[in-house]
Amino acid sequence: MKENLRVGYIGLGLMGRAMARNILKAGFTLVIHNRSRQAVNELVAEGAQEAFSPADVANQVDVVFTNLPDSPDVESVALGPKGIIESIRSGMVFVDNSTIKPATARYLAEQFIEVGVLALDAPVSGGDIGAKNGTLTIMVGGPGEALERVMPIFRVMGKTITHVGESGAGQIAKAANQIMVAAQMVAMGELIVFAKKTGADPQKVVEAIRGGAAQCWTLDIKAPRLFHGNREPGFKAYMQAKDLGIVIDTAREYGIPLPSAAVDAQLFNAMLEMGMSELDNSAVIGVMERLSGIRLLDDEMD
Repeated sequence: MKENLRVGYIGLGLMGRAMARNILKAGFTLVIHNRSRQAVNELVAEGAQEAFSPADVANQVDVVFTNLPDSPDVESVALGPKGIIESIRSGMVFVDNSTIKPATARYLAEQFIEVGVLALDAPVSGGDIGAKNGTLTIMVGGPGEALERVMPIFRVMGKTITHVGESGAGQIAKAANQIMVAAQMVAMGELIVFAKKTGADPQKVVEAIRGGAAQCWTLDIKAPRLFHGNREPGFKAYMQAKDLGIVIDTAREYGIPLPSAAVDAQLFNAMLEMGMSELDNSAVIGVMERLSGIRLLDDEMD
């Protein structure tokens, strides 16, 4: 029951803060920890309880969630000094909402099972809008019995919850998701620049092709933001670049050729080199603009 299940959430970034807030609004007891004070202060004011280390969180709850930037961060918070594993108890569930390497997710699951704890890798998709609205897609790897226990929490975070398979399978699904997301962002940038430089109205072009086979979430949601000059995240470019690094590393591990994803990874890394790391992933159009010598909006800053 909601009133009896105590939930810990570690990592209150752009996505994690909104996800934790929805857990709190749904009536769960929520214990939080984060390096940034602003996010902690906001949620404490709304009724959450603060803890002062990952171990402190685990000591007070039944289920521990993490939502952190990369594989080393999750491993450190879960297994390092004052980490979750120091205080987590047999019978509890560990859930990672981060996007990390599948191999790391499997390693964490192995470590937690040794202390009687079931682990789920449960990365999400849907951006900041989905996180705020509780409409995320959640891709889950790990034991079905653990998923059944935390399903009431997942239901306040997302609308599509899929048990993909055993430990690591959720991260494999997220990596696959990011291959498609990156491809769409790059393709959208290319077609808009193509339309602009060849003399057509890019907004009219997008309006025309959205009614056919090119229709997709990216053109529906991201294109209007670009046409209004909005390149704020969303989903930050440096996180997209990190996720593509996971894709490429995992593909190399298994000997899988991914030529398009490799090019997309280079373009997102170029964004970082051009100082666009904090912009939305749709702002990859900025790389095409510089290569083509045009700007989508003439009054935009370089």
